[in-house]
Amino acid sequence: MSNGDTSIPKNIDVNVPSVARMYDYYLGGKDNYPADRVACEHLLERVPSTKVLAVNNRRFLRRVVHHLASEYGIRQFIDHGSGLPTQDNVHQVAQLVDPGARVVYIDNDPIVLAHGKAILEENDRTAVIQADMRDTEGILAHPEVVRLIDFDEPVAALFVSVLHCIPDEDDPAGLVRRVAERLAPGSFLVVCQLVSEDAATRDFVTDYMAKSTGNQWGRVRQQADVHGFLEGLDVLDPGLVEVSTWRPDSDLAPKQETEEWIEFGGVGRKW
Repeated sequence: MSNGDTSIPKNIDVNVPSVARMYDYYLGGKDNYPADRVACEHLLERVPSTKVLAVNNRRFLRRVVHHLASEYGIRQFIDHGSGLPTQDNVHQVAQLVDPGARVVYIDNDPIVLAHGKAILEENDRTAVIQADMRDTEGILAHPEVVRLIDFDEPVAALFVSVLHCIPDEDDPAGLVRRVAERLAPGSFLVVCQLVSEDAATRDFVTDYMAKSTGNQWGRVRQQADVHGFLEGLDVLDPGLVEVSTWRPDSDLAPKQETEEWIEFGGVGRKW
């Protein structure tokens, strides 16, 4: 696939760090700017496990998509807050299982839209749309979603490492419930978010990210908060866990070695 034209949209201030571009930097990507890199390095000074955490989270996403496609027959995926394209994207993992699998990526960052469209221009079973993931009705009515997703059949809705971007007043658990209500029985909801049981870490990262990103941030939460995200769903084994321990590929698979903060989540099934 061609990279195409990925010039910076005119309305983007690359001097303000973006969560998507910071994540790209931690994963070794090239679609980030000096402000993103400076923010990432400052964050690493306080929470040095952040880069490893990002890598393990990406591995979790790959495993989840592969499991849902290969073991549960899921052929439709909606990836909320997808971030910038990198290696082993959702459509690549799912379409290795079945080339007919369909994927919609959603992100509010215009740079994600520009890069995503360039990479996906030759794949008519995959689309990227720019939208606020809190706008459930608008997303589900979007022409590309209508084109690709059959809501009479099971869907996997992914909220991987994005719910910490949603403030409490916008009710992240309610967002997951709204999406679940619109999905057919047999669908799956995948959630994980940054958590810490240390109040100082929670407060520092929440404050730092809010200031750095122009308040495009919610908060670092605690594990107990995340349990409410999948309330009413049948949570798959091994339950809600630190994500490097969710159905690892082998006993040698990398584990999160530090506990200052972690990605915590799992997969729920709607019946």
